[in-house]
Amino acid sequence: MTNSRTALITGANQGLGRALAEGLAAGMQPQDLVLLTGRDPGRVTSAAAAVAAGPVTARVEGRVLDVRDGGAIAALAAELGEVDIVFSNATARMSPQADPVDEVDAVAETSNLAATRILRAFAPRLRPGGRLIVVASALGTLDKLDDRVAGRFAEVATGDLDAVDALVADWRQAVHDGRAETDGYGTWLNIPSKVAQVAGVRALARERRAADLTENKLIMALCPGLIDTDASRPWFEDMSVAQTPAEAAAWPVQLALSPTFDPAFYGELVQFGKVLPWESGIPVPHTAAA
Repeated sequence: MTNSRTALITGANQGLGRALAEGLAAGMQPQDLVLLTGRDPGRVTSAAAAVAAGPVTARVEGRVLDVRDGGAIAALAAELGEVDIVFSNATARMSPQADPVDEVDAVAETSNLAATRILRAFAPRLRPGGRLIVVASALGTLDKLDDRVAGRFAEVATGDLDAVDALVADWRQAVHDGRAETDGYGTWLNIPSKVAQVAGVRALARERRAADLTENKLIMALCPGLIDTDASRPWFEDMSVAQTPAEAAAWPVQLALSPTFDPAFYGELVQFGKVLPWESGIPVPHTAAA
């Protein structure tokens, strides 16, 4: 680690992203910088000021970043030069009542293309000891997919980020064409989106694993567990077991700030310190058998 560290969180105006910013700012040093980013200038300013006014030690700055804009991501990466911690957390909100056609573009651009752009832009800029974590979900494993497409997602995970983006483009077009169910993608956007996020992490990690582990760098996907937020409440009747954003952020912040990590985490989807198997995953409320 260098004397001064930089942490970047996307989608950090509220919810888990803001809690991650709060946790990092409290755990880092006065010379360190936490960049809280989002696309709405007013909300970014307000959230950054609120985090900075809390029990923090590091510097906190708000930065407008629309992750749907690849040029903006590249420009910020070039400006920062090197980074120590990146949480790719931005996501598009979905509604159970919405037509998938109306939401698939926002989901693909905010959750998927943004994640692969973050990986491309910041993985080469990680300092030794750095952490690059894509916030995904327990839905991001192959068992959550129809057999007709599971093999395609498995294949791109052994390829590169361009292959992942191409499959996301096919899924997106299938939704618009009305063939998503026929092709096996299903109607629930969150499953192909989350599996593609993990596939992107796996694809990049396959190329970088040996070199990154030598320099104590971690690239992984994160399942934070169920969190009580405005975005998650419409999908669950019972939120009694849900975490607060601060509770959900506690372990990821600890991992990001720890000088070491379990090498088994590298390139995997991890929840509360346990790797979720790519092929079999774990049951979740929407997909578990009755």
